[in-house]
Amino acid sequence: MTAQSTNTRPWRHIALTVLALLFLNGMLSFSTWWPTPGIVPDHRLAPEFVWLWLALLAIVGWRGTLSPRALSLLTLGYLLLVLGRYLDVTAPSLFGREVNLYWDGAQLPRLLWVTGQDQPWWLSTGVVAAVALFLWTLYRLLRWGVATTARAAVPYALRTRWVWLLSAAAVVLVTANYAGVKATWPVVSKPVVPTYWRQAKLLATALSPQRLDEVLPPSTLLQTALADPAGNALAALRGRDVYLIVMESYGAVTYDNPQAAAALATARRQFADDLDAGGHQVISAFVSSPTYGGASDLAHLSLLSGIDLSDPMRHDLLLTTNRPTLPTLFRAHGYRAFGVYPALSWDWPESAFYGFDQLHESRTLAYRGPPLGYWSIPDQYALARFEQLQPRGADEPPRFVFFPTITCHFPFSPVPPYQPDWQRVLSDQPFDATELEQARAEQVNWLNMFPDYLRMVAYTYRWLGGFLRQSEPRETVFILVGDHQPTANISGEGSTWDVPVHIVSRDAALLKGFTEQGFYPGLNPPRQSLGGLHDLTAMMLRAFAQPESVMLAEKSR
Repeated sequence: MTAQSTNTRPWRHIALTVLALLFLNGMLSFSTWWPTPGIVPDHRLAPEFVWLWLALLAIVGWRGTLSPRALSLLTLGYLLLVLGRYLDVTAPSLFGREVNLYWDGAQLPRLLWVTGQDQPWWLSTGVVAAVALFLWTLYRLLRWGVATTARAAVPYALRTRWVWLLSAAAVVLVTANYAGVKATWPVVSKPVVPTYWRQAKLLATALSPQRLDEVLPPSTLLQTALADPAGNALAALRGRDVYLIVMESYGAVTYDNPQAAAALATARRQFADDLDAGGHQVISAFVSSPTYGGASDLAHLSLLSGIDLSDPMRHDLLLTTNRPTLPTLFRAHGYRAFGVYPALSWDWPESAFYGFDQLHESRTLAYRGPPLGYWSIPDQYALARFEQLQPRGADEPPRFVFFPTITCHFPFSPVPPYQPDWQRVLSDQPFDATELEQARAEQVNWLNMFPDYLRMVAYTYRWLGGFLRQSEPRETVFILVGDHQPTANISGEGSTWDVPVHIVSRDAALLKGFTEQGFYPGLNPPRQSLGGLHDLTAMMLRAFAQPESVMLAEKSR
């Protein structure tokens, strides 16, 4: 053996040890390669890697070595964390929400079975074999990383003071990260253990009727309305269609901020003129959203269930029940219930809870025009396309439509052109070339989104007004409500969680049922909140019902 080879072997040993440490940390700190299922490396420190390091320090320091059994257990545990990390970072980008074991656990076997049936047996077998080989390879690599760390890095650390100091600093950083200190986010990745812990609590509560009843408030008003033997729960509607349009990021800042109110004054007057031209009356109020700046699902389901879902865990638990919703109530009274979700482009198993007869999402809406911005489908097209797919003929039953809009979403640019010709908006060339070129030339102003947000709200008033100005094929009641305030860079730090609500109808008697509960005529109500979004559900049920069914419901509360 030469002197040169003797001198190089320690460096090779050190390089492999450093590689093992980086590999183990990287397997729990990677990020998603949006919008694909792939991943990219991340430089940040993984909290669970720190806990593995501490565990190895304790075991090796106590026993002097890591037994094969302990090595296997630690590797298997780490593999579960790696898989959890992958689901944690890819699910929000691919499915628009966090992983949910209650729904995804039941959906995954069904998806694999249906997918496998459409493929030749050899391809399905090959895919299963490839996945098994990948998991076995990943396990072997992790086992190598843990063994190398325990054999080389840990003994050195146990006898070196500066490594002890470095380890203590890592523990402080990770502990602060678990405590929610935002200053640690640039250097510490999101931990995986809280995701597993939250899913465990979700499953344990969902599978325990007693615990579920303790966490979820009762659905008294909806249950009473469903049980009403006289059928009066929706009698005041007299068979009218109901369109519940949830306006993305339409917050009270459009009224509270003097600059915003002044900039939108013309658009709001035009909206009022459109309503008047369509023969409508409008009354308005403010309510408080259960969310702020995002997580629109909390607002959607609060409104449809009549339950305060400001706690996200309560939202997830509600989805595991068979509680009634507005769609199930309307269906029980002879309505057809539709969901219109232009932002949705993936399978959504949770939609089974909502109770829609039919769900229209981006794939069924089949937008053929030019994509505009991050969400591609303009809201004007989504509503026009729904009306085309579901024409309101004289023989069609009354309908309940739930339409969460998407165009007025962060980052609020580019703003689509408004197309006055609602038939042309359905074509593959919905806009004039000049308007389209101007819209596509817009760049997101990440430093000041306020002007683009105001233009987007004005666009929302414009297409809604244009739709409501048209002659309706049938009498319709429109409930227009914001889902949440826009992000704090627009609404301002410490702003309220309030959102505007507008009830639009030609029936003055029906609107009176809302004014008696605090609504005011016009688009500019007094600046006070009438309650939460779930309270708006109760207000709708009272206004839609006959007096005797309202008294029955109130008596049972």
